[in-house]
Amino acid sequence: MTGAGDVAQRPEPPPTGGPATRIGTGRAIAHHGELVQGVFEDDNGRLHRALVTLPLARLQSEATFTRTNAAAVRVRPQHRTKAAEAARLTLAHLGFPGAGGALSIASAIPVGHGYGSSTADVVASIRATAAAYDVKLRASSVSRIAVAAEGASDAIAYEDQAVLFAQREGIVVEELGGALPALLVVGFKANGGQPIDTLRLTPARYSSEEIQLFRVLRGLASRAVRLQDPYLLGRAATISAQISQHHLPKQHFNIALDIANRNGACGVQVAHSGSLIGIILDLSEKGAHQKATAIAEAASDIGFKDVEIHRVNEEAGR
Repeated sequence: MTGAGDVAQRPEPPPTGGPATRIGTGRAIAHHGELVQGVFEDDNGRLHRALVTLPLARLQSEATFTRTNAAAVRVRPQHRTKAAEAARLTLAHLGFPGAGGALSIASAIPVGHGYGSSTADVVASIRATAAAYDVKLRASSVSRIAVAAEGASDAIAYEDQAVLFAQREGIVVEELGGALPALLVVGFKANGGQPIDTLRLTPARYSSEEIQLFRVLRGLASRAVRLQDPYLLGRAATISAQISQHHLPKQHFNIALDIANRNGACGVQVAHSGSLIGIILDLSEKGAHQKATAIAEAASDIGFKDVEIHRVNEEAGR
């Protein structure tokens, strides 16, 4: 799995005598579903299931990995088995398939709604394990290991950089030209706030018409990033969310769409494998916070659960 340039420097060997003293920590952000998700062609015409993640830095998972003389990885809490597998794969990637250690995960990310809690645990684990050997892995390496550990992964290893990411392959289909524009997102849970078992979901079977439309959405998203245009991005997200309704319907989605339109929002996005709905606003626009407050109140009045206002890609110091 190791490729040229994938690690910043050669890692130290695992400890051989006495207790290990090297500890690594790693963090990973959550996301608020996706802006676009579907099936897209690469440069060779091959189709990939891919997505554009909406990063949510406010929620994070933190991992700590301690090198030990054990030949296994122990994880706390014990049910974070994917994070443990990610640590084992990272050790193998670094050249130490027989090494072990103690991994702990602390996360504030809700499970089962589309915040990417599992991927955040896995990415944090990979970063912490590598850090214990004084190595910083590239986002491409982190992503490949994450997919190997959990079968599918979001693009949170790329943080705020907008990429069209093949979630079941761990590769970037297209770099969209930089970071997303600064946004306000009024987020809430549909379906009564009940979590969804994403492991039981079967991949969407898109129609030929939908696959053709994904070409348009890809172009819109790329242009929105290049121009830093939240309204263009919201247009792409809305169409993708409407397609998602054919495959994983959200209760009262049309009401959310109506709330967005009545308040002059940029558009609506969803977690394509979760219960989240987000109404997108231009953070730089005058009156954006007043709009967000009005939208949040309307969403609460309808009965949507856990209504929150998120800042996405806000510039430091603002």
